Amino acid sequence: MQKRGYGALRRVPGFAQLYVSLLLGRLGGAMLAITLILFVLARYHSPQLAGFTAFLAIFPGLVVSPIAGALLDRRGRVRFITLDYLVATGSVLLIAGLAARNTLPAPLLLVIVGVSSLTNPLSNTGLRSLFPIVVPRELWERANALDSSGYLISSLVGAPLAGALISLVGAEWTLAFTAALFAISAVAIFGLHDPSQKSATGRSILGDAWSGLVYVWRSATLRGLAITLSTLNVGWGILEIAIPVLVLSRLHQGPAAVGSLWGLMGVGGLAATLVSGRFKTEGRERQLMLGSIVIEAVALVAVPFAQSYWVVAAVMVVVGISNGPFDIGMFTLRQRRTDPAWFGRAFAVSMSLNFVGMPIGSALAGSLIGLSLNVALWAAVAFTVIAGVFLLLTIPRGEEEGAASLRSGRSQTAQPDQPAH
Repeated sequence: MQKRGYGALRRVPGFAQLYVSLLLGRLGGAMLAITLILFVLARYHSPQLAGFTAFLAIFPGLVVSPIAGALLDRRGRVRFITLDYLVATGSVLLIAGLAARNTLPAPLLLVIVGVSSLTNPLSNTGLRSLFPIVVPRELWERANALDSSGYLISSLVGAPLAGALISLVGAEWTLAFTAALFAISAVAIFGLHDPSQKSATGRSILGDAWSGLVYVWRSATLRGLAITLSTLNVGWGILEIAIPVLVLSRLHQGPAAVGSLWGLMGVGGLAATLVSGRFKTEGRERQLMLGSIVIEAVALVAVPFAQSYWVVAAVMVVVGISNGPFDIGMFTLRQRRTDPAWFGRAFAVSMSLNFVGMPIGSALAGSLIGLSLNVALWAAVAFTVIAGVFLLLTIPRGEEEGAASLRSGRSQTAQPDQPAH
C-alpha cells in the first residue's frame, strides 16, 4: 500500500523547493506586517495611521486579484510568484532607506505600501493554487496542513523575531532583513519547473478576470466561504491593531512582547494543524470550521477583561489551536468543490473575497480604538460570532453538481469557459 504520510510529500517532484519558497516568503510577510504596525505607532504615534497602513498593505491587491488569477491560469505561476517577491524586496528596502534618512512622510509611506500590494495576489494565489497541481489528490490533506503550517510557522518565528529585532536594532534594519527574506524566496522558486496547465480561453485578460468573479459568485460553496471568511477577518483586522495597542498602552509591554503573542498563536496552531492534516476531512469540513469559530469566539471574550499579559497569551494559544482544523477544512473544501481548470481564477477571487475583511477591520480599528479600546475588542468578538452564523446559513452541506462530477471523473476542464455547477 502506498504511504500517505507527510514523508510521501518529500517524494513529490518540486514540492520541497515550492515549500521552502513559501516558508521564507510567509516569514517575510509575517515580519513585515508586525514591523509596519510597530514602526508607524512608534514614529507617527497614530493608531489611525497604523490601521490605514495595514489597509493599504492588503486592499489594493485584493481589488486586482481577479486579473492576477487570469494571468496565473493563462501564463503559469512561477514567474509571477518570483515577480511579486522582487517587488516586495524593492519596496521594503525603499521604506527602510527613506526612514533611515528621515525622509519618509506619512503620505509617501502610504503610497509605497499601496503600490507594492498590487502584486501580492500573484504569490498568494500562485503558491496556493500550485499545491493541488503539484501534489496528488490523495495527499491534499497533508499538503494543506503544511500550507497552513507555513502561516503558523511564520507567526511562530516571524512576529517574535520582528519584535526582538525592532527592540535591538530598530525598525529600519528589521525592514532590511525582511527584504532579504523576500529576495531569497524569489531565488528559491525561480528554477522550479512550472507544472501549470496554461489555458487560452480566447478572451481578454479582463474577460477572464470577470469570468473568475462569475464562477465564484455562482458557486454556493465559494460564495458562502467568502461571506463567512470576510466577516471573520473583519474581527482579525481589528485585533491586528487593537492587540498591539492593548499590549503597549494598557499592559505596558514592549514590541518584543507584541511579537511573542503572534508567536504563541503559531505554537498552538502548528501542532493542531499537523494533527488535523493526518485525518480525512471529506464530509466534515463544515463541522471542523464551525467548531473552530465557536472556540475562537469563547476565547476572545477574555481579552477585553485582561489585566495581565499572560491572559492574552493564553487566549492566543487557544485561538491558534482552533485555527488548525479550520484551515484544513476550508482549504480542502475549496479544492474539492472547484474545477481544476479554474484554480487560478477561482482561487484568486475566493482568497481575496475571503481576506477582504482584514484590511476593512484594520481601517475600522483606528476609529473604534478612538472611542475605546474595549469597544474595538468587543467588536472583534461580535464579528467572530456573526461569521459562525453565516457559515451555517451560506455553505452547503453537500457537494455541488460540478464538484461531484470531479469526484466521479467527469471533470469539465475541457470546457474552461463554462463554470462547473
